[in-house]
Amino acid sequence: MTSKWRWLLRQLTRKLWFRTSLFAILAVITALVSVVLKNVIPPPVSGLIGTDAVDKILGILASSMLAVTTFSLNIMVSAYNAASSSVTPRATRLLVEDTTTQNVLATFIGSFLYSLVGIIALSMGVYGREGRTVLFFVTLFVIVLIIITLLRWIQHLAQFGQMGETTQRVEDAARKTFITRMNNPLLGANLWHQQPVSEDNATALFVKEVGYLQHVDIEALADYADTHSLSIFVARQPGEFVHPAEPVLWLFPAQPEFSEERLINAFTVKAQRSFEQDPRFGFCVLSEIASRALSPAVNDPGTAIDVIGRGVRLLSCWPQETARSALTYPRLFVRPVEASDLFDDFFTPIARDGAGIIEVQIVLQKALNALAAMNPSAFGDCARQHAEQAMARAENMLGTEHEKNRLRKFSSTEYKR
Repeated sequence: MTSKWRWLLRQLTRKLWFRTSLFAILAVITALVSVVLKNVIPPPVSGLIGTDAVDKILGILASSMLAVTTFSLNIMVSAYNAASSSVTPRATRLLVEDTTTQNVLATFIGSFLYSLVGIIALSMGVYGREGRTVLFFVTLFVIVLIIITLLRWIQHLAQFGQMGETTQRVEDAARKTFITRMNNPLLGANLWHQQPVSEDNATALFVKEVGYLQHVDIEALADYADTHSLSIFVARQPGEFVHPAEPVLWLFPAQPEFSEERLINAFTVKAQRSFEQDPRFGFCVLSEIASRALSPAVNDPGTAIDVIGRGVRLLSCWPQETARSALTYPRLFVRPVEASDLFDDFFTPIARDGAGIIEVQIVLQKALNALAAMNPSAFGDCARQHAEQAMARAENMLGTEHEKNRLRKFSSTEYKR
């Protein structure tokens, strides 16, 4: 798990304004570089370029890029609203962080500022004939860049914000976090149950905020534990809801004095959950997409069936044998991600909202059967419990006995551990 400052830096670089600001600064510098390079242009070359050529091109760029940027922003807002209403608001963040969209906006705004600075500098007579020549060739390069960006933008808009494309984004984000955690299930620390802690033998630390834990700086906690020769039990993981009445960690043995501020700074609490470092959140968002599709207002069982398949595909990444993390932080103790939690996050809402739809229930039973067969040691008990719960819900909601009998054929698989 990355340190807090590297994590904050990565969050910063994903902001829409960050990349746009970098392109804007680069555009201004590019427009002014022509002033420096004007002395390297031989006079015969500068005579080939008309005195008004650059002025007209920059004027066209300035007016067109402003219009294209405004139009692109409208498209973005429409895509965000469509994703919020048809998919789930939790998936909108992935659209906001889309690198293609950010590059497009950054290119358009940067081109606009480049042309604007160029027009101002030309009006002040800064360039001269040689400088105009440099500016002309640089402007040609900017035009080529704009054309390539427009072609990519047109292709990108064909899928941007649609149900299938947004759902795929959620699956990809969930898979990345899930596989990362499965490869390092204990984050380099010890397994929690190796050393029990309580108020009698340990000191609890409480956060002062109410919200979701987005990041835990494991390295900072390990440094503190090594410095003070104690053990730290991390009671909360990224994605969990925290508040001042429940401890986020325990110091063992009990400490009469400790640096509360330093330890609290290792926990980043925000109002919303994040896909990064929270393997359960991706499953929750996929489940939300299926639940919305199963609502009477939408009535789209096909999307719910598609989401079930995606969930099975993600859970199939669970290793057959529990991976053992390299013990990097011997003084830290954490809890691993439990398969039962992932099953509760993903299958319970779908089983509840799709209880009266036979097609969804059949696919749900098949999915649970498949997971139990692929990894019986990890999923056998969970799959059996959820299959029984889904069957009980369906028995109460399905309209005909024929549908109930049909579903029972798919719920008879033995779930062996």
